[in-house]
Amino acid sequence: MTLITRRSFTLAGLAGMGLTAACGNGIGGNGAQEIDARVDNTLNYLYSNYPNAVDLAEKSTGVLVMPVVTEAGLGFGGGYGRGALRVDDITVDYYSATKGSFGLQIGAQQYAHVLFFMTQGALAEFRRSNGWAAGADLKYAAVDEGGTLKADTTTTLAPVIAVVFGHAGLHIGATLEGVKYTRIIP
Repeated sequence: MTLITRRSFTLAGLAGMGLTAACGNGIGGNGAQEIDARVDNTLNYLYSNYPNAVDLAEKSTGVLVMPVVTEAGLGFGGGYGRGALRVDDITVDYYSATKGSFGLQIGAQQYAHVLFFMTQGALAEFRRSNGWAAGADLKYAAVDEGGTLKADTTTTLAPVIAVVFGHAGLHIGATLEGVKYTRIIP
């Protein structure tokens, strides 16, 4: 029987994230201008393809946009992306999203996600944390088979609503559980 230590788990996760760095997710780019351009394009895509997202944006106190998150895994996995937090349509901070995982998994994928902060408290907690981790208080607005964004009553009362879209690649599952968001200087 193989014993997996924290150190081996961490090293394997870092190796997985190293693999994702080579997948065109903006690492080593032109900094803030490149991130802002990708955020603009992502929001334009989201709002034009899922008009219900406009309602979420109008009701939110802030929006974190991750234009490209790249995940890869073979037993151990990792993910990475960079994006921007916007308040009143103005970029106020830049963030990275990192994820490590272990389990039955194989493949690689890229996707975009947007977090809508629906309360001032949720936004303030996110901004003052050293590393905010997506957890149980995060609710997902689902994209149905017809391409419509749906958020039920329970979802719309949540402090943070996530929309995950634009999948490319083949990797089972795209959730934000275990994703850690950290403020960066691009």
